[in-house]
Amino acid sequence: MAGEIPDFHAEVRTGTGKGAARQARREDKVPGIVFGGDADPLPINVEFKVLLKALKAGRFKSTLLNLKVEGHDDVRVICRDVQRHVVKDLPTHVDFMRLRRTTKIALFIPVEFINEEEAPGIKRGGVLTTVRPEVELVVTAGDIPEKLVVDMTGLDVGDTINISDITLPAGAKPTIDRDFVIANISAPSGLKSAENEDSGEEAADAPEAEASEE
Repeated sequence: MAGEIPDFHAEVRTGTGKGAARQARREDKVPGIVFGGDADPLPINVEFKVLLKALKAGRFKSTLLNLKVEGHDDVRVICRDVQRHVVKDLPTHVDFMRLRRTTKIALFIPVEFINEEEAPGIKRGGVLTTVRPEVELVVTAGDIPEKLVVDMTGLDVGDTINISDITLPAGAKPTIDRDFVIANISAPSGLKSAENEDSGEEAADAPEAEASEE
């Protein structure tokens, strides 16, 4: 991945079972486990405030993380489950899965638009309307793109950019199995008003033209 994977800090949880988990929660921490890969499961604790902030930010389960635990090598992980309190709806346990480089995962990849100055529609005052600022793709953990690039050269008012117009990384595919819209160039409000007025004038002139022909 060309971009930087965000760090996520945790600490080793000493002891196992319900007693150790309760102790962690009393210390404003959320117990968790890291599993998968070629290593044994690792019990951890995560700061409650840190995890809650990440959950509120959204898409925590589809964000690749660089897990940092003191005394252990950094490892790429993705959240696989967050258990919550049945009444308070606050996190009580979190599961992370280690990723091999060949692991297939679904992640949201941001979309970047380039060469807007080369788009006739933008020069005419058109507005780029982004429908999907990011796209969920199934990718391999060892080859995650930083972004998807849309080249706007030659695009005019009324043109639509679909997912099929974007060159995806090798092996990557959208989670949505159809050719969905990424963005479009809409007409400026002044041009829309002019078009509406022209349409109205044509409609008003039509009956008179027909009458004169009779």
